[in-house]
Amino acid sequence: MVEPIALDELASALQLGSHELVSLVGGGGKTTGLFALGEQLGGTVVLTTTTKMGRVRTDGHHVMFDPDDDELARALTTYGTVLAWGGDAGHKAIGVAPEACDRWFAMADHVIVEADGSRQRPFTAPNPFEPVVPSLTTLLVACVGASAFDRVIADQCHRPMRVAALAGCSPSQRLTPERLAAVLLSDRGGRKECPDAAGFAVMINQVTEADQRFIDRLADVVDGRAPIVAVAATS
Repeated sequence: MVEPIALDELASALQLGSHELVSLVGGGGKTTGLFALGEQLGGTVVLTTTTKMGRVRTDGHHVMFDPDDDELARALTTYGTVLAWGGDAGHKAIGVAPEACDRWFAMADHVIVEADGSRQRPFTAPNPFEPVVPSLTTLLVACVGASAFDRVIADQCHRPMRVAALAGCSPSQRLTPERLAAVLLSDRGGRKECPDAAGFAVMINQVTEADQRFIDRLADVVDGRAPIVAVAATS
């Protein structure tokens, strides 16, 4: 049985060490997970994206646009945790190159990267050019919003045709535990672009008591091929 955790237990549940580059991919919960890890990890932390993020949410962190290495090093010394973006596009923040994340990993204790987009849908499958995962990633985390459970793929998923193709079904069918596992564990799905040396985990977000049976069945299907962390919904 997968026991849901509180969001403030996320870093512990993912068993993160003292020096990690975590890339968050997939559907719902990436941004929430990014900021949660920024609060929970010790030492210096860079929060960033290689795609795009909402510009409004910063969770009070010091924001930098296209910093050079000296500027970033000074900010880390001053603030501890910084939010570094490539540029400002109004309501969206533009991401940085994955090579920048790899370089920053030598400067900070941790780098947390939102490496995929899902148009605020709870589940997705990547396009050929996605996700944009830094090569030094130590842990790739595939995210799923529980609101996708047992819902019609075309209604609830971003890129439903890709999700259905990897799940081996029609987009008019429901996202069962078996179909979700097939997408998450696929090298063209949740594990796409995972570096050979990186770990892999699944994070399920906004879990309620009603989702428990689905999650337990998912864990049975995954059968130890990836740890599953379920984050409980907050009221």
